[in-house]
Amino acid sequence: MTRLSHLPVPTEAEVTPEIASLWQKSRAVLGFTPNVFRAQALNPAQFWAWWKYYDLLMNKEGWLPPLEREMVATVVSSLNRCVYCLVSHGSAVRLLSGDVRLADTLAIDYRQADLTPRQRAILDFAARLTVHPDRMSREALDPLRAAGLDDHAILELTQVVGMFNATNRISSALGFVPNDEYHHLGRVPEPQAQGED
Repeated sequence: MTRLSHLPVPTEAEVTPEIASLWQKSRAVLGFTPNVFRAQALNPAQFWAWWKYYDLLMNKEGWLPPLEREMVATVVSSLNRCVYCLVSHGSAVRLLSGDVRLADTLAIDYRQADLTPRQRAILDFAARLTVHPDRMSREALDPLRAAGLDDHAILELTQVVGMFNATNRISSALGFVPNDEYHHLGRVPEPQAQGED
């Protein structure tokens, strides 16, 4: 079996019933269990607390639309060079936007992407907080307000940036390996040239 983490990974028979149920639900929705769910289940209470916060920030209705949250996750993961999160959240950007070029460009250098002014303000803030947290100030929020974000959206944005800076470090430190399926999600096969079988 392919290594998923530098630490032992529990089997489904070894995890708590609530974690086993989450794994089963993810298989029903995604067709696979994310390796981050499997690797972090070694410490079930901490994993469950992480999952509940992650689920609230990324999967529930909030002040930022899902695509913007996934774009932030992708850019933060790119800046932190976190392979697991970059691959998994890049696939979410592809699925939500239908734009393979956007996802790939965010993964390499978001500044080269074709972004709306709002998206640029959000990603500039996410990048600044990730790379230079010591340079944050009240004035750093001004571009977000100018782009139309209210206080609730600014707080949610900051929490998403914080979530991925933490999760990137967990994933990178412990060598979490992204599921192969993530590499293919949201990509369409190239059309065959005429005359090819």
